[in-house]
Amino acid sequence: MKIIKLNAIDSTNTFLKNMVSKVVVDDFTVVVTKTQTKGRGQMNSDWVVEEGKNLTFSVFSSFIGLKVEHHKYLNFCVSLSVFEALEALELPNLSVKWPNDILSGNKKLGGILIENTLKGSNIVSSVIGIGINVNQNSFPNNLPNASSVKKILGREFDLDVLLENILKNLKGYFNLLERKEYNLLEEAYLKVLYKKNVPTMFKNSQNTLFMGKIIGVSKSGNLQIELENETIQEFGLKEVSFATL
Repeated sequence: MKIIKLNAIDSTNTFLKNMVSKVVVDDFTVVVTKTQTKGRGQMNSDWVVEEGKNLTFSVFSSFIGLKVEHHKYLNFCVSLSVFEALEALELPNLSVKWPNDILSGNKKLGGILIENTLKGSNIVSSVIGIGINVNQNSFPNNLPNASSVKKILGREFDLDVLLENILKNLKGYFNLLERKEYNLLEEAYLKVLYKKNVPTMFKNSQNTLFMGKIIGVSKSGNLQIELENETIQEFGLKEVSFATL
């Protein structure tokens, strides 16, 4: 494993993707930075961090025989790796909000961005970006649900130790992925999925409110919600959200 440490960069994912396009990059190369000027989240959303306070890094990983149709299991691996590292810190009410936001209660602690390189029907490699709010004390007013490990637990944490634990977890889960232990991965992910089997008010992309409960993740990676009439509907990223009343 090679770890490249930088003081500042626009985006660790962008940096690592550019690096991969120019030179041969070893499997499990990690780029970590003290601050990102143009951090990215899902669907081109911004990821804002305070310099030196949080954990912001990307991992390059190559795969053999990982089918595109099994991409959700890659997401499960990454989400569970972060979840378990934070769980070890004894954060309360920890969960994974589909697809891969890490929550403590209803406060967001971190997010994940996975960018895959495809060849035919296979995922040949991925650049996996992970951002976790660790020691940051304050957040912009337009992010009322953002929080940090320090804000919740009241003390600072060593970023290098947390990074090491996440990477160790990730290697373990990638071993399961390589062995095609898909049922085990799905079971572990669904066990920590936010609001699973809890009747909840949702809002779709047309701003229509509806009641339902999350029951799982479809073969294609969409969120499965059982409606009040007991039919099951699937939603892709940004097609559904939790309604705030």
